[in-house]
Amino acid sequence: MSARIAVLPGDGIGPEIVAEAGKVLACLQQDFGLVAEIEQAAVGGAGYDAAGDPLPEATLALCREADAILFGAIGGPAYDGLERELRPEKGLLRLRSELGLFSNLRPAILYPQLAEASSLKRELVAGLDLMIVRELTGGIYFGQPRGIRELDSGEREGFNTLVYAEHEIERIARSACEIAMLREGKLCSVDKANVLEVSELWREVVSAVAADYPGIELSHLYVDNASMQLVRAPKQFDVMVTSNMFGDILSDTAAMLTGSIGMLPSASLDADGKGMYEPIHGSAPDIAGEGLANPLATILSLAMLMRYSLGQGELAQRIEAAVGQVLDQGLRTADIAAAGEAVATAVMGDAVVAALRAQT
Repeated sequence: MSARIAVLPGDGIGPEIVAEAGKVLACLQQDFGLVAEIEQAAVGGAGYDAAGDPLPEATLALCREADAILFGAIGGPAYDGLERELRPEKGLLRLRSELGLFSNLRPAILYPQLAEASSLKRELVAGLDLMIVRELTGGIYFGQPRGIRELDSGEREGFNTLVYAEHEIERIARSACEIAMLREGKLCSVDKANVLEVSELWREVVSAVAADYPGIELSHLYVDNASMQLVRAPKQFDVMVTSNMFGDILSDTAAMLTGSIGMLPSASLDADGKGMYEPIHGSAPDIAGEGLANPLATILSLAMLMRYSLGQGELAQRIEAAVGQVLDQGLRTADIAAAGEAVATAVMGDAVVAALRAQT
């Protein structure tokens, strides 16, 4: 049965890194028997340029019909002056919301070859393998009312609303429990229940859901302590589950423990396992077109796509093994290289394909 994959390169370095993942995808089709129909569409700034909308209707329709979505990156200074609803980031938020992609999986895995690239001591990070499960379609990023208003005094005031319904917390907690059951069974829920009522409800619902999973060892941390513990002793964690904003911040902190944000993939899943897969880094417009970007996070996102949406776990393992082999060969892009030792984006992509083909 053929799978349908929507490919959304986006802006900045997005087209470059997606092109390298595309080489890997073509290799899977040619050498490993993957049957897939692949179609590209514009999103973000590219969507605005093409159709006056960061999420064109044609792109949304394609994504609705697809079995999985491979996403690059969006945004750039050329779009900063647009009305907020027309900015590239709004296209991504709408896509997540329209498709119900509520469960964001952000692994932080330190490849042993890159232990020296981490900002922490080797003994603190060697063997790091944690998963942050971030609620993605609720919380303060989507809450209403929001805006900037003028007070009677003439002063302007910005306001946002942090809100979570019980069902939103329950489904992300269940998603996290299911993932923890496949790993070490340790789940840490992160909130701010000492000052936020919404976090009081979060903690109550997460605890109730975890009770349905006898194999789960559940703990709770306030977000300030959790951020400190990530830097102090990150290997104490297996799976962390948290809200949209807290997850956004904590996952970027975890990314730097691995040496580079350019190494980390992510998955955003709906209730049925359909997902969008993307590197967690941004569009890096300052290096766009220069061949400096690291494509490995996007290639590893493709591995997650194979595992979680297409049920192709063996192909996922092959991609991950190929990335490990390339790192063993000493190849490094600029973000993970010592001075003067970097290879170009396309060279890294070609090396992963070569390592993959060597497995046949």
